[in-house]
Amino acid sequence: MHLTTLTDYIIILLAGLLLVGVLSTKFSSRFGLPSLVFFIVIGMVLSRFIYFDNVFLTQLVGTFALIIILFDGGMQTKYVTIKPVIPSALSLATLGVLITTVIMGLCAAYILGVPLIDGLLFGAIVGSTDAAAVFSVLSGKNIKERITSTLEAESGSNDPMAVFLTVTLIEWIQHPDQPIIELFLSFILEMGLGLGLGLILGWLGVKFINKMDFDSSGLYPVMAVAFAILTYGVTSAAHGSGLLAVYVMALVLGNSDLTYRQSILQFNKGFGWIMQITMFTLLGLLVFPAQLYQIILPGLALSLILMFIARPIGVLLSLLFSKFGFKDMILISWAGLRGAVPIVLATYPLLAQLEHGQLFFNVVFFVILTSAVIQGATISPLAVRLGLANEAGSNTHSLLELVSLGKTKSEINHLHIHAGMRVIGREIQNLGLPEDVLVTAVIRGEQIVTPRGNTVIEEGDTLYILSPKTERKRIKEVFSFQETPFMPVVPEPELIKQPTEPGVNAPPSEQDSTKKN
Repeated sequence: MHLTTLTDYIIILLAGLLLVGVLSTKFSSRFGLPSLVFFIVIGMVLSRFIYFDNVFLTQLVGTFALIIILFDGGMQTKYVTIKPVIPSALSLATLGVLITTVIMGLCAAYILGVPLIDGLLFGAIVGSTDAAAVFSVLSGKNIKERITSTLEAESGSNDPMAVFLTVTLIEWIQHPDQPIIELFLSFILEMGLGLGLGLILGWLGVKFINKMDFDSSGLYPVMAVAFAILTYGVTSAAHGSGLLAVYVMALVLGNSDLTYRQSILQFNKGFGWIMQITMFTLLGLLVFPAQLYQIILPGLALSLILMFIARPIGVLLSLLFSKFGFKDMILISWAGLRGAVPIVLATYPLLAQLEHGQLFFNVVFFVILTSAVIQGATISPLAVRLGLANEAGSNTHSLLELVSLGKTKSEINHLHIHAGMRVIGREIQNLGLPEDVLVTAVIRGEQIVTPRGNTVIEEGDTLYILSPKTERKRIKEVFSFQETPFMPVVPEPELIKQPTEPGVNAPPSEQDSTKKN
Protein backbone atom coordinates (compact mmCIF):
# COMPACT_ATOMS: atom_id res chain seq x y z
CA MET A 1 0.00 0.00 0.00
CA HIS A 2 1.29 3.44 -0.89
CA LEU A 3 2.16 5.49 2.16
CA THR A 4 1.36 9.21 1.91
CA THR A 5 4.58 11.13 2.39
CA LEU A 6 5.17 14.59 3.82
CA THR A 7 5.70 15.86 0.26
CA ASP A 8 2.21 14.71 -0.71
CA TYR A 9 0.67 16.52 2.25
CA ILE A 10 2.52 19.72 1.36
CA ILE A 11 1.38 19.51 -2.28
CA ILE A 12 -2.22 18.96 -1.21
CA LEU A 13 -1.96 21.89 1.23
CA LEU A 14 -0.56 24.21 -1.47
CA ALA A 15 -3.31 23.20 -3.89
CA GLY A 16 -5.91 23.85 -1.21
CA LEU A 17 -4.40 27.27 -0.48
CA LEU A 18 -4.54 28.25 -4.15
CA LEU A 19 -8.13 27.05 -4.52
CA VAL A 20 -9.30 28.81 -1.36
CA GLY A 21 -7.40 31.93 -2.38
CA VAL A 22 -8.99 32.01 -5.83
CA LEU A 23 -12.48 31.40 -4.46
CA SER A 24 -12.03 34.09 -1.81
CA THR A 25 -11.66 36.74 -4.54
CA LYS A 26 -15.39 36.33 -5.23
CA PHE A 27 -16.14 37.44 -1.67
CA SER A 28 -13.62 40.27 -1.81
CA SER A 29 -15.18 41.75 -4.95
CA ARG A 30 -18.68 41.36 -3.51
CA PHE A 31 -17.83 43.22 -0.31
CA GLY A 32 -15.41 45.67 -1.93
CA LEU A 33 -12.49 44.47 0.18
CA PRO A 34 -8.93 43.97 -1.04
CA SER A 35 -8.21 40.29 -1.56
CA LEU A 36 -5.27 40.55 0.81
CA VAL A 37 -7.68 40.55 3.77
CA PHE A 38 -8.90 37.04 2.96
CA PHE A 39 -5.43 35.71 2.15
CA ILE A 40 -4.06 37.03 5.44
CA VAL A 41 -6.96 35.53 7.39
CA ILE A 42 -6.25 32.17 5.73
CA GLY A 43 -2.64 32.41 6.88
CA MET A 44 -3.67 33.35 10.42
CA VAL A 45 -6.01 30.36 10.61
CA LEU A 46 -3.27 28.04 9.37
CA SER A 47 -0.85 29.47 11.95
CA ARG A 48 -2.84 27.63 14.61
CA PHE A 49 -1.78 24.33 13.02
CA ILE A 50 1.53 25.21 11.33
CA TYR A 51 4.45 26.83 13.13
CA PHE A 52 6.22 29.26 10.81
CA ASP A 53 8.71 31.98 11.79
CA ASN A 54 11.06 32.24 8.82
CA VAL A 55 11.28 36.03 8.40
CA PHE A 56 13.94 35.87 5.68
CA LEU A 57 11.85 33.57 3.46
CA THR A 58 8.79 35.78 3.99
CA GLN A 59 10.73 38.90 3.02
CA LEU A 60 12.22 37.17 -0.04
CA VAL A 61 8.81 35.98 -1.26
CA GLY A 62 7.31 39.38 -0.45
CA THR A 63 9.95 41.25 -2.45
CA PHE A 64 9.53 38.89 -5.39
CA ALA A 65 5.75 39.35 -5.23
CA LEU A 66 6.12 43.15 -5.17
CA ILE A 67 8.23 42.97 -8.33
CA ILE A 68 5.49 41.03 -10.13
CA ILE A 69 2.70 43.26 -8.78
CA LEU A 70 4.47 46.49 -9.77
CA PHE A 71 5.36 45.03 -13.15
CA ASP A 72 1.75 44.06 -13.80
CA GLY A 73 0.41 47.41 -12.60
CA GLY A 74 2.96 49.41 -14.60
CA MET A 75 2.24 47.54 -17.82
CA GLN A 76 -1.48 48.25 -17.48
CA THR A 77 -0.94 51.97 -16.77
CA LYS A 78 -1.39 54.18 -19.82
CA TYR A 79 1.07 57.05 -19.93
CA VAL A 80 -1.47 59.27 -21.67
CA THR A 81 -3.77 58.99 -18.63
CA ILE A 82 -1.13 59.56 -15.93
CA LYS A 83 0.83 62.29 -17.75
CA PRO A 84 -1.46 65.13 -16.57
CA VAL A 85 -1.26 63.94 -12.94
CA ILE A 86 2.45 63.08 -12.72
CA PRO A 87 3.32 66.20 -10.64
CA SER A 88 0.51 65.45 -8.17
CA ALA A 89 1.39 61.75 -7.98
CA LEU A 90 5.08 62.49 -7.40
CA SER A 91 4.20 65.05 -4.72
CA LEU A 92 2.07 62.44 -2.94
CA ALA A 93 4.79 59.80 -3.37
CA THR A 94 7.50 61.96 -1.80
CA LEU A 95 6.18 64.85 0.26
CA GLY A 96 3.02 62.96 1.19
CA VAL A 97 4.95 59.92 2.42
CA LEU A 98 7.36 62.14 4.36
CA ILE A 99 4.55 64.06 6.10
CA THR A 100 2.72 60.83 6.92
CA THR A 101 5.95 59.36 8.29
CA VAL A 102 6.57 62.32 10.61
CA ILE A 103 3.00 62.47 11.96
CA MET A 104 2.77 58.72 12.47
CA GLY A 105 6.27 58.66 13.96
CA LEU A 106 5.40 61.24 16.61
CA CYS A 107 2.16 59.45 17.48
CA ALA A 108 3.79 56.00 17.53
CA ALA A 109 6.57 57.20 19.84
CA TYR A 110 3.97 58.47 22.33
CA ILE A 111 1.43 55.62 22.07
CA LEU A 112 3.90 52.73 21.94
CA GLY A 113 6.34 54.30 24.40
CA VAL A 114 9.39 53.96 22.14
CA PRO A 115 12.18 56.47 21.33
CA LEU A 116 11.39 59.08 18.67
CA ILE A 117 13.74 57.58 16.10
CA ASP A 118 12.01 54.20 16.52
CA GLY A 119 8.64 55.91 16.21
CA LEU A 120 9.75 57.51 12.92
CA LEU A 121 10.77 54.06 11.72
CA PHE A 122 7.23 52.87 12.37
CA GLY A 123 5.90 55.90 10.48
CA ALA A 124 8.12 55.14 7.49
CA ILE A 125 6.91 51.54 7.39
CA VAL A 126 3.22 52.55 7.14
CA GLY A 127 3.89 55.69 5.11
CA SER A 128 3.25 54.36 1.60
CA THR A 129 0.12 53.12 -0.11
CA ASP A 130 0.11 49.68 -1.66
CA ALA A 131 -0.10 49.04 -5.41
CA ALA A 132 -1.73 45.61 -5.08
CA ALA A 133 -4.47 46.88 -2.74
CA VAL A 134 -5.13 50.04 -4.77
CA PHE A 135 -5.20 48.26 -8.14
CA SER A 136 -7.44 45.55 -6.67
CA VAL A 137 -10.01 47.90 -5.14
CA LEU A 138 -10.11 50.45 -7.97
CA SER A 139 -10.43 47.79 -10.66
CA GLY A 140 -13.95 47.87 -12.05
CA LYS A 141 -14.93 50.96 -10.07
CA ASN A 142 -16.28 53.95 -12.02
CA ILE A 143 -14.38 56.60 -10.09
CA LYS A 144 -13.28 59.57 -12.19
CA GLU A 145 -10.22 58.74 -14.26
CA ARG A 146 -8.11 61.67 -13.03
CA ILE A 147 -8.45 60.45 -9.45
CA THR A 148 -7.83 56.77 -10.20
CA SER A 149 -4.82 57.66 -12.38
CA THR A 150 -3.36 59.73 -9.53
CA LEU A 151 -3.90 56.95 -7.00
CA GLU A 152 -2.42 54.28 -9.25
CA ALA A 153 0.61 56.41 -10.16
CA GLU A 154 1.12 57.28 -6.49
CA SER A 155 0.90 53.67 -5.32
CA GLY A 156 3.34 52.57 -8.00
CA SER A 157 5.92 55.27 -7.25
CA ASN A 158 5.78 55.82 -3.47
CA ASP A 159 7.18 52.42 -2.49
CA PRO A 160 10.79 53.51 -3.18
CA MET A 161 10.37 56.47 -0.81
CA ALA A 162 9.05 54.22 1.97
CA VAL A 163 11.81 51.64 1.40
CA PHE A 164 14.47 54.36 1.46
CA LEU A 165 13.14 55.90 4.68
CA THR A 166 12.82 52.49 6.36
CA VAL A 167 16.32 51.32 5.45
CA THR A 168 17.82 54.72 6.27
CA LEU A 169 16.20 54.92 9.71
CA ILE A 170 17.31 51.35 10.54
CA GLU A 171 20.88 52.31 9.61
CA TRP A 172 20.55 55.50 11.65
CA ILE A 173 19.36 53.53 14.69
CA GLN A 174 22.33 51.17 14.33
CA HIS A 175 24.81 53.97 13.46
CA PRO A 176 23.57 57.24 15.02
CA ASP A 177 26.66 59.21 13.95
CA GLN A 178 25.89 58.98 10.21
CA PRO A 179 25.69 62.52 8.64
CA ILE A 180 22.28 63.60 7.34
CA ILE A 181 23.79 65.02 4.14
CA GLU A 182 24.97 61.52 3.19
CA LEU A 183 21.45 60.20 3.62
CA PHE A 184 20.06 62.95 1.35
CA LEU A 185 22.65 62.30 -1.35
CA SER A 186 21.94 58.59 -1.06
CA PHE A 187 18.25 59.26 -1.71
CA ILE A 188 19.01 61.31 -4.84
CA LEU A 189 21.33 58.57 -6.11
CA GLU A 190 18.81 55.77 -5.48
CA MET A 191 15.95 57.56 -7.21
CA GLY A 192 18.15 58.67 -10.12
CA LEU A 193 19.51 55.19 -10.72
CA GLY A 194 16.04 53.68 -10.40
CA LEU A 195 14.60 56.05 -13.01
CA GLY A 196 17.54 55.80 -15.39
CA LEU A 197 18.01 52.04 -15.29
CA GLY A 198 14.24 51.53 -15.49
CA LEU A 199 14.11 53.52 -18.74
CA ILE A 200 17.17 51.80 -20.21
CA LEU A 201 16.14 48.24 -19.32
CA GLY A 202 12.57 48.94 -20.41
CA TRP A 203 13.83 50.06 -23.83
CA LEU A 204 16.07 46.99 -24.07
CA GLY A 205 13.17 44.77 -23.02
CA VAL A 206 10.97 46.09 -25.84
CA LYS A 207 13.76 45.55 -28.39
CA PHE A 208 14.55 42.01 -27.21
CA ILE A 209 10.91 40.88 -26.98
CA ASN A 210 10.03 42.25 -30.42
CA LYS A 211 13.20 40.85 -32.06
CA MET A 212 12.95 37.34 -30.60
CA ASP A 213 11.26 34.72 -32.77
CA PHE A 214 10.42 31.91 -30.36
CA ASP A 215 8.76 28.68 -31.46
CA SER A 216 6.42 28.86 -28.47
CA SER A 217 4.31 31.94 -27.72
CA GLY A 218 4.44 31.06 -24.01
CA LEU A 219 8.07 32.16 -23.84
CA TYR A 220 7.32 35.84 -24.44
CA PRO A 221 5.60 36.39 -21.06
CA VAL A 222 8.41 34.49 -19.33
CA MET A 223 10.96 36.74 -21.01
CA ALA A 224 9.05 39.87 -19.95
CA VAL A 225 8.94 38.73 -16.30
CA ALA A 226 12.63 37.83 -16.49
CA PHE A 227 13.39 41.41 -17.58
CA ALA A 228 11.37 42.74 -14.63
CA ILE A 229 13.31 40.59 -12.15
CA LEU A 230 16.59 41.48 -13.87
CA THR A 231 15.71 45.18 -13.64
CA TYR A 232 15.18 44.93 -9.90
CA GLY A 233 18.34 42.88 -9.34
CA VAL A 234 20.66 45.06 -11.44
CA THR A 235 19.31 48.31 -9.99
CA SER A 236 19.47 47.12 -6.40
CA ALA A 237 23.00 45.80 -6.93
CA ALA A 238 23.94 49.27 -8.19
CA HIS A 239 22.44 50.76 -4.98
CA GLY A 240 19.45 52.21 -6.82
CA SER A 241 15.75 51.87 -6.14
CA GLY A 242 14.83 48.48 -7.58
CA LEU A 243 11.07 48.92 -7.13
CA LEU A 244 11.08 52.29 -8.90
CA ALA A 245 13.11 50.79 -11.75
CA VAL A 246 10.63 47.91 -12.15
CA TYR A 247 7.65 50.30 -12.28
CA VAL A 248 9.35 52.60 -14.81
CA MET A 249 10.48 49.62 -16.90
CA ALA A 250 6.91 48.28 -16.89
CA LEU A 251 5.58 51.68 -18.00
CA VAL A 252 7.98 51.63 -20.95
CA LEU A 253 6.93 48.11 -21.96
CA GLY A 254 3.23 48.80 -21.45
CA ASN A 255 3.26 51.94 -23.59
CA SER A 256 5.31 50.54 -26.48
CA ASP A 257 4.40 48.40 -29.46
CA LEU A 258 4.96 44.97 -27.96
CA THR A 259 4.66 41.51 -29.46
CA TYR A 260 2.23 39.27 -27.61
CA ARG A 261 1.05 42.10 -25.36
CA GLN A 262 -2.20 40.38 -24.39
CA SER A 263 -0.44 37.10 -23.62
CA ILE A 264 2.06 38.93 -21.41
CA LEU A 265 -0.69 40.84 -19.59
CA GLN A 266 -2.77 37.73 -18.97
CA PHE A 267 0.29 35.81 -17.76
CA ASN A 268 1.17 38.68 -15.41
CA LYS A 269 -2.32 38.69 -13.94
CA GLY A 270 -2.30 34.99 -13.21
CA PHE A 271 1.27 35.00 -11.90
CA GLY A 272 0.50 38.09 -9.84
CA TRP A 273 -2.45 36.38 -8.16
CA ILE A 274 -0.32 33.36 -7.30
CA MET A 275 2.33 35.61 -5.75
CA GLN A 276 -0.27 37.61 -3.79
CA ILE A 277 -1.85 34.44 -2.39
CA THR A 278 1.56 33.05 -1.43
CA MET A 279 2.87 36.31 0.06
CA PHE A 280 -0.15 37.24 2.16
CA THR A 281 -0.60 33.67 3.37
CA LEU A 282 3.03 33.61 4.55
CA LEU A 283 2.57 37.01 6.21
CA GLY A 284 -0.50 35.64 7.98
CA LEU A 285 1.48 32.60 9.10
CA LEU A 286 4.16 34.88 10.52
CA VAL A 287 1.64 36.50 12.87
CA PHE A 288 0.77 34.86 16.17
CA PRO A 289 -2.88 35.79 16.93
CA ALA A 290 -2.27 35.63 20.68
CA GLN A 291 0.19 38.52 20.35
CA LEU A 292 -2.34 40.66 18.47
CA TYR A 293 -4.67 40.78 21.46
CA GLN A 294 -2.02 42.68 23.39
CA ILE A 295 -1.77 45.52 20.87
CA ILE A 296 -5.44 45.95 19.86
CA LEU A 297 -5.90 49.33 21.57
CA PRO A 298 -2.62 50.98 20.46
CA GLY A 299 -3.01 49.40 17.01
CA LEU A 300 -6.55 50.70 16.61
CA ALA A 301 -5.50 54.18 17.81
CA LEU A 302 -2.64 54.34 15.29
CA SER A 303 -4.87 52.99 12.52
CA LEU A 304 -7.47 55.72 13.13
CA ILE A 305 -4.74 58.38 13.27
CA LEU A 306 -3.39 57.15 9.94
CA MET A 307 -6.80 57.15 8.27
CA PHE A 308 -8.24 60.37 9.69
CA ILE A 309 -5.24 62.59 10.48
CA ALA A 310 -1.86 61.62 8.98
CA ARG A 311 -2.96 60.62 5.48
CA PRO A 312 -5.45 63.52 5.04
CA ILE A 313 -2.86 66.09 6.15
CA GLY A 314 -0.26 64.53 3.85
CA VAL A 315 -2.66 64.64 0.88
CA LEU A 316 -3.84 68.19 1.64
CA LEU A 317 -0.31 69.62 1.84
CA SER A 318 0.94 67.61 -1.14
CA LEU A 319 -1.92 68.73 -3.41
CA LEU A 320 -2.21 72.27 -2.05
CA PHE A 321 -1.20 73.83 -5.37
CA SER A 322 -2.81 71.26 -7.64
CA LYS A 323 -6.09 71.48 -9.54
CA PHE A 324 -7.79 68.96 -7.28
CA GLY A 325 -10.80 70.21 -5.35
CA PHE A 326 -11.50 69.52 -1.69
CA LYS A 327 -13.83 66.60 -2.48
CA ASP A 328 -11.16 65.09 -4.74
CA MET A 329 -8.63 65.33 -1.91
CA ILE A 330 -11.03 63.64 0.50
CA LEU A 331 -11.43 60.63 -1.81
CA ILE A 332 -7.70 60.45 -2.62
CA SER A 333 -6.99 60.53 1.09
CA TRP A 334 -9.48 57.78 1.89
CA ALA A 335 -8.42 55.57 -1.03
CA GLY A 336 -4.78 55.47 0.09
CA LEU A 337 -4.90 51.82 1.10
CA ARG A 338 -2.05 50.10 2.90
CA GLY A 339 -1.15 46.51 2.13
CA ALA A 340 1.80 44.34 1.14
CA VAL A 341 4.55 46.97 1.13
CA PRO A 342 4.17 48.06 4.79
CA ILE A 343 3.94 44.46 6.00
CA VAL A 344 7.02 43.44 3.99
CA LEU A 345 8.86 46.52 5.29
CA ALA A 346 7.86 45.50 8.82
CA THR A 347 10.08 42.43 8.40
CA TYR A 348 13.15 44.67 8.01
CA PRO A 349 13.39 45.56 11.74
CA LEU A 350 12.91 41.86 12.55
CA LEU A 351 15.82 40.83 10.34
CA ALA A 352 17.90 43.70 11.73
CA GLN A 353 17.10 42.34 15.23
CA LEU A 354 16.00 45.74 16.51
CA GLU A 355 14.62 45.90 20.03
CA HIS A 356 11.06 46.75 18.98
CA GLY A 357 11.03 44.69 15.75
CA GLN A 358 8.34 42.18 16.80
CA LEU A 359 6.17 44.91 18.33
CA PHE A 360 6.32 46.95 15.13
CA PHE A 361 5.47 43.94 12.97
CA ASN A 362 2.39 43.11 15.03
CA VAL A 363 1.15 46.72 15.18
CA VAL A 364 1.78 47.30 11.46
CA PHE A 365 -0.07 44.08 10.70
CA PHE A 366 -3.06 45.24 12.74
CA VAL A 367 -3.02 48.72 11.18
CA ILE A 368 -2.93 47.31 7.64
CA LEU A 369 -5.73 44.85 8.31
CA THR A 370 -8.06 47.48 9.77
CA SER A 371 -7.19 49.97 7.01
CA ALA A 372 -7.97 47.43 4.29
CA VAL A 373 -11.27 46.37 5.88
CA ILE A 374 -12.61 49.83 6.78
CA GLN A 375 -11.36 51.87 3.83
CA GLY A 376 -11.56 49.17 1.17
CA ALA A 377 -15.25 48.52 1.81
CA THR A 378 -16.24 52.20 1.80
CA ILE A 379 -14.33 53.73 -1.15
CA SER A 380 -17.12 53.23 -3.70
CA PRO A 381 -19.96 54.51 -1.46
CA LEU A 382 -17.84 57.54 -0.56
CA ALA A 383 -17.10 58.27 -4.23
CA VAL A 384 -20.84 58.15 -5.01
CA ARG A 385 -21.68 60.39 -2.06
CA LEU A 386 -19.05 62.93 -3.12
CA GLY A 387 -20.31 62.86 -6.71
CA LEU A 388 -16.98 61.57 -8.03
CA ALA A 389 -18.21 58.31 -9.55
CA ASN A 390 -18.95 58.12 -13.26
CA GLU A 391 -21.75 56.11 -14.80
CA ALA A 392 -20.90 52.52 -15.55
CA GLY A 393 -18.89 52.29 -18.73
CA SER A 394 -19.25 49.69 -21.39
CA ASN A 395 -17.04 46.67 -21.36
CA THR A 396 -14.36 47.14 -23.97
CA HIS A 397 -12.64 43.83 -23.40
CA SER A 398 -12.24 41.65 -26.43
CA LEU A 399 -14.53 38.68 -26.86
CA LEU A 400 -11.93 36.92 -29.01
CA GLU A 401 -9.02 34.73 -28.08
CA LEU A 402 -6.24 34.66 -30.68
CA VAL A 403 -4.00 31.63 -30.71
CA SER A 404 -0.75 31.46 -32.66
CA LEU A 405 0.57 28.08 -33.74
CA GLY A 406 3.86 28.79 -35.48
CA LYS A 407 5.98 31.51 -37.05
CA THR A 408 5.39 34.05 -39.81
CA LYS A 409 6.10 37.65 -40.67
CA SER A 410 2.47 38.66 -40.21
CA GLU A 411 0.72 39.88 -37.10
CA ILE A 412 -2.76 40.59 -35.80
CA ASN A 413 -3.17 44.03 -34.25
CA HIS A 414 -6.14 44.91 -32.11
CA LEU A 415 -6.84 48.61 -32.08
CA HIS A 416 -9.43 50.56 -30.08
CA ILE A 417 -11.14 53.51 -31.79
CA HIS A 418 -10.99 56.60 -29.59
CA ALA A 419 -12.76 59.94 -29.95
CA GLY A 420 -10.90 62.23 -32.35
CA MET A 421 -9.58 59.54 -34.69
CA ARG A 422 -9.81 60.39 -38.39
CA VAL A 423 -11.44 57.07 -39.31
CA ILE A 424 -14.63 57.64 -37.30
CA GLY A 425 -17.65 57.77 -39.61
CA ARG A 426 -15.76 56.38 -42.62
CA GLU A 427 -16.28 53.11 -44.46
CA ILE A 428 -13.54 50.49 -44.28
CA GLN A 429 -13.11 50.47 -48.06
CA ASN A 430 -12.31 54.20 -47.97
CA LEU A 431 -9.68 54.09 -45.22
CA GLY A 432 -6.75 53.80 -47.63
CA LEU A 433 -5.29 50.65 -46.09
CA PRO A 434 -2.70 48.70 -48.15
CA GLU A 435 -3.91 45.77 -50.25
CA ASP A 436 -2.34 43.17 -47.97
CA VAL A 437 -3.97 44.54 -44.79
CA LEU A 438 -7.23 42.90 -43.71
CA VAL A 439 -9.73 44.05 -41.07
CA THR A 440 -10.76 40.64 -39.77
CA ALA A 441 -13.26 41.59 -37.05
CA VAL A 442 -14.96 44.57 -35.44
CA ILE A 443 -16.06 44.42 -31.80
CA ARG A 444 -18.94 46.84 -31.18
CA GLY A 445 -20.28 46.76 -27.64
CA GLU A 446 -21.06 43.11 -26.96
CA GLN A 447 -21.37 42.21 -30.66
CA ILE A 448 -18.92 40.88 -33.23
CA VAL A 449 -19.52 42.70 -36.52
CA THR A 450 -18.36 40.99 -39.72
CA PRO A 451 -16.33 43.69 -41.52
CA ARG A 452 -17.26 44.48 -45.10
CA GLY A 453 -16.20 47.24 -47.43
CA ASN A 454 -19.19 49.41 -46.50
CA THR A 455 -18.89 48.85 -42.73
CA VAL A 456 -18.69 52.26 -41.01
CA ILE A 457 -16.17 52.73 -38.19
CA GLU A 458 -17.68 54.07 -34.97
CA GLU A 459 -16.15 55.48 -31.79
CA GLY A 460 -15.65 52.73 -29.22
CA ASP A 461 -15.11 49.98 -31.81
CA THR A 462 -12.24 47.55 -31.45
CA LEU A 463 -10.71 46.43 -34.74
CA TYR A 464 -8.66 43.29 -35.38
CA ILE A 465 -6.29 43.87 -38.26
CA LEU A 466 -4.22 41.18 -40.00
CA SER A 467 -1.16 42.66 -41.71
CA PRO A 468 2.52 42.18 -42.52
CA LYS A 469 4.81 43.58 -39.86
CA THR A 470 6.21 45.99 -42.45
CA GLU A 471 2.85 47.80 -42.66
CA ARG A 472 2.78 48.74 -38.97
CA LYS A 473 3.73 52.39 -39.59
CA ARG A 474 1.14 52.81 -42.34
CA ILE A 475 -1.63 51.43 -40.10
CA LYS A 476 -0.71 53.96 -37.44
CA GLU A 477 -0.96 56.77 -39.99
CA VAL A 478 -4.42 55.65 -41.12
CA PHE A 479 -5.72 55.42 -37.53
CA SER A 480 -4.15 58.66 -36.34
CA PHE A 481 -5.95 61.47 -34.51
CA GLN A 482 -7.16 64.62 -36.20
CA GLU A 483 -5.96 67.92 -34.79
CA THR A 484 -8.49 70.66 -34.10
CA PRO A 485 -8.13 74.18 -32.62
CA PHE A 486 -9.79 72.88 -29.47
CA MET A 487 -8.00 69.56 -29.07
CA PRO A 488 -4.26 68.99 -28.76
CA VAL A 489 -2.56 66.27 -30.72
CA VAL A 490 -3.11 62.92 -28.98
CA PRO A 491 -0.32 60.31 -28.93
CA GLU A 492 -0.24 57.68 -31.66
CA PRO A 493 -2.86 54.93 -31.49
CA GLU A 494 -1.70 51.81 -29.74
CA LEU A 495 -1.34 48.67 -31.79
CA ILE A 496 -1.63 45.58 -29.61
CA LYS A 497 0.06 42.86 -31.60
CA GLN A 498 -0.44 39.13 -31.74
CA PRO A 499 2.03 37.53 -34.18
CA THR A 500 0.26 35.08 -36.40
CA GLU A 501 1.10 32.54 -39.06
CA PRO A 502 -0.51 29.98 -41.30
CA GLY A 503 -3.07 28.06 -39.30
CA VAL A 504 -3.71 30.83 -36.80
CA ASN A 505 -7.05 30.67 -35.04
CA ALA A 506 -8.18 34.10 -36.12
CA PRO A 507 -11.62 35.63 -35.52
CA PRO A 508 -14.44 33.70 -37.17
CA SER A 509 -15.29 36.69 -39.33
CA GLU A 510 -11.93 36.57 -41.08
CA GLN A 511 -13.27 34.36 -43.83
CA ASP A 512 -15.71 37.08 -44.80
CA SER A 513 -13.11 39.86 -44.58
CA THR A 514 -12.65 42.16 -47.51
CA LYS A 515 -9.41 43.64 -48.74
CA LYS A 516 -9.59 47.31 -48.14
CA ASN A 517 -8.29 49.97 -50.46
